Amino acid sequence: MSALDQANKLKAQFGDLISAPTEFRGEVSVEIADSGRIAEVCDFAKRELGFDFLVDLSTLDNYGDDPRWTAVYELAGLETNVHLRLRTHVSEEKSELPSVSSVWATANWHEREAYDMMGVRFSGHPDLRRILMWEGYPYFPLRKDFPLAGKPTEMPDVAFSKPAPLEGGPFVTSPGAADAAEREPRAKHVEQQS
Repeated sequence: MSALDQANKLKAQFGDLISAPTEFRGEVSVEIADSGRIAEVCDFAKRELGFDFLVDLSTLDNYGDDPRWTAVYELAGLETNVHLRLRTHVSEEKSELPSVSSVWATANWHEREAYDMMGVRFSGHPDLRRILMWEGYPYFPLRKDFPLAGKPTEMPDVAFSKPAPLEGGPFVTSPGAADAAEREPRAKHVEQQS
């Protein structure tokens, strides 16, 4: 059974809650209109459609738009070799989704990362705490309104005490350079100091 067939079964089960499937470059996606029902949709996808593996759960910051965040669930059926993408939107005021860690155990760390980096909370999560940044860190570093150079911290034993220097930004290179070390801004900076 194809991903498109599976997406249509999902739509048949949940009706207007699920958008018509879209296909782009062989990948099928559906949108869930009510983010509060994402756990219910995921549970059905696992039990009835065979999506036994949550490949990834990521969040997108649509800064300036409402709803602000898009949560993206990448599902796979290991037996069927079928992949399906679920999307749902979360407003800045709510910024909370139901946890799917009871559906897939791997969601535990994915949800912790989404909380840690974007500030999206997951109700019903068994242990929603930071996974990359330290407890008590007041910011969410992958939000678009977080400065690219970082923010200073008052905890020098834990992290940098000054914003990290970017030397022209992490994506700026010298295209005519002979090798990768010469194209890398930080590598050039090191050479100039020695």
